[in-house]
Amino acid sequence: MERLMGKMIYEAELAVAVARQREMKWLDMFRNWDKWASHRFQKVKMRCRKGIPSSLRAKAWQLLSNSQELLESNPGKFDELEQEQGDPKWLDIIEKDLHRQFPFHEMFAARGGHGQQDLYRILKAYTIYRPDEGYCQAQAPVAAVLLMHMPAEQAFWCLVQICEKYLPGYYSAGLEAIQLDGEIFFSLLRRVCPMAYRHLKKFKIDPILYMTEWFMCIFSRTLPWSCVLRVWDMFFCEGVKIVFRVGLVLLKQMLGSVDKLRELQGMYETMERLRNIPPENIMEEVLVQEVRTQLRFYERTRNSTCAGIR
Repeated sequence: MERLMGKMIYEAELAVAVARQREMKWLDMFRNWDKWASHRFQKVKMRCRKGIPSSLRAKAWQLLSNSQELLESNPGKFDELEQEQGDPKWLDIIEKDLHRQFPFHEMFAARGGHGQQDLYRILKAYTIYRPDEGYCQAQAPVAAVLLMHMPAEQAFWCLVQICEKYLPGYYSAGLEAIQLDGEIFFSLLRRVCPMAYRHLKKFKIDPILYMTEWFMCIFSRTLPWSCVLRVWDMFFCEGVKIVFRVGLVLLKQMLGSVDKLRELQGMYETMERLRNIPPENIMEEVLVQEVRTQLRFYERTRNSTCAGIR
């Protein structure tokens, strides 16, 4: 028993030491960010794939997305946007959506609490910042995840970057961008997992039916929380291709064997599985490893198949 306790204490101390070492490496990158971003980006990418230390995630996401630069070059802009009236049409929809975002999270549990107020401020500000786009309901969970990590002003500029740099056109009326990416995604699936492709084709399950929530919410409503954070770490570093890879891995895991397909004898059963993926089927390290193995395939096929992927 004593030996077991000693081993557990040693492993816990080792884990703390490794975590501190990783934090020190990230702090060093922060001090020389321009140099790392321009000359040693492969190393940055590798460290993002290992997972950004939770204590430094907010700062890292802002630097990776260049939203910190946007914030610094627009002093007082967020406050100006807040003070404007806004379009009542959008404000009414936003108000109705607030209580649906992570209702069991302490930050958003209370109606009219600080979390919901900040979420309203961000979403309203974006409709004024981009009146031609207005509000899309999928922006709410994305903004909520950002708010869990940083103050409202920083979260706003991060949201701007997601909407305009990472997923341009995704939140516009008509969903043309995500429909185009759906075609590309389905073409990739045909090569990565023909069995899943044939099953979806057989039951006429269009990619837009399942990938809209996956892609537009960046899996924040689909994956276990630890997986969501790891996916976002890679997403902020490498962009939309991470979303494609995660989607391919999920379809391969859910529909990639005869045994799994035996349980899914129609469109309804298949859609239920894709909309409610059992958390126990998605292990954090397995998911990340599978996503990383997609890299070589993605790079090999990008030029011929995926010219539209940003």
